[in-house]
Amino acid sequence: MCDQDHFEDDRLEYEAKGMVTRRQFGALVGAGIALALPKVMNAVAVTESDVTIKTPDGTADAYFVHPATGTAPGVLIWPDIFGLRPAFRQMGKRLAESGYSVVVVNPFYRVKKAPTAEQGAATPIPQLMPLMQALTETTHMTDAKAFIAWLDQQPSVAKNRKIGTQGYCMGGPIAFRTSAAVPDRVGAVASFHGGGLVTDQPNSPHLQASKTKAQFLICVASNDDARAPKEKDVLKETFEKAKLPAEIEVYANAAHGWCPPDSGVYNEPQAEKAWSRLLALYGKALA
Repeated sequence: MCDQDHFEDDRLEYEAKGMVTRRQFGALVGAGIALALPKVMNAVAVTESDVTIKTPDGTADAYFVHPATGTAPGVLIWPDIFGLRPAFRQMGKRLAESGYSVVVVNPFYRVKKAPTAEQGAATPIPQLMPLMQALTETTHMTDAKAFIAWLDQQPSVAKNRKIGTQGYCMGGPIAFRTSAAVPDRVGAVASFHGGGLVTDQPNSPHLQASKTKAQFLICVASNDDARAPKEKDVLKETFEKAKLPAEIEVYANAAHGWCPPDSGVYNEPQAEKAWSRLLALYGKALA
């Protein structure tokens, strides 16, 4: 769903509703610019670092942040098409302050190190499409296995607790496939305005995820639902048939890309609602 035309449609829609002006929209998506996220209540002290992770295809750069003491459930974050950047570091750190050992990866490491979007979230989508299109089911699976294995090597990651994974936009289907790649290790999967969760192919991410033992949170943008109104029903039916817990909700007035704080359509109230549901999922599935 990373489509430049849809992105422009979203901007026009927000302007029409008086929710954002053209100048504000441009400022919000400027390179590296992100709104400050609400602070975590009773946040734990964290340790953060830039790390490298060996994979079958090379070395991936990533951001790792975890509680400064003790162990905590591991979480693997797949960013959207704009890649690993300050907004996702901020989101990863916030999750770590909530009690998780979090790695945010650069999914485009085969081509270049982060930052991979020259203008951050303001980078024209057509410039980034080749990066996304170079990723395949195979790369999703091999990377997922490598990143989960790396997490399990870290002293701060609790080995007796399941691992969570979450994805945004193109990261949604990758998170689904992560659960399929390491089904005995991943206990929770979250997708926020995920694109391509459901296809008509036998290797569709939703079909692969339905063969796991994970619990799911699927947060759908209202305009994505308008474009593909049957997708949520397919997801519900698939997970019900598989007897897997899945919370699937369309977020009203939340455009595709509403969660990252540097997005031009960032919707703080709905982003905070999605964040609270993520914490509820992890609190239950990774306990």
